[in-house]
Amino acid sequence: MHDRAPEVQDARGLRFCIVASRWNEPYVVRLVEAATAVLTRHGAAAGDLETLWVPGALELPLVCRWVAAGGRFDALLAFGVVVRGETEHFRLVADQSAHGLAQVALDSGVPVLNGVLAAHHVGQVADRTGGLHGNRGAEVALAAIRMAQLRRQLGAR
Repeated sequence: MHDRAPEVQDARGLRFCIVASRWNEPYVVRLVEAATAVLTRHGAAAGDLETLWVPGALELPLVCRWVAAGGRFDALLAFGVVVRGETEHFRLVADQSAHGLAQVALDSGVPVLNGVLAAHHVGQVADRTGGLHGNRGAEVALAAIRMAQLRRQLGAR
């Protein structure tokens, strides 16, 4: 077993961009609000946070690519909610969004945290946007802080 120091979640001096989908917006707003609250509670200044809204989850990777290319942010947080309808289209959207977000992170070297929820029904979404299972937005924000810290620590740019 390894002894290790507890992780310090310090967002002071780090810049974050939240890219959020307007599709299922009431739920996405809950994710964005939770993420923003966590980032500010851990020291991020209001001026170091920017939120951009896109039409849907499929647009998240392209906008994240544009943002990452600008070099102004230490980490990007992508949020969306895709709920299953009568077909499997929701799975295609969620998969393509996830693939695109991962590709942006790998190509740019900027951490891109995937906060896109794919659910079979709105009850699952409600449970993960402030309900029974907490708020995924808060979890993604903590991961974004840690990844931004690691990026700085390793001197990655």
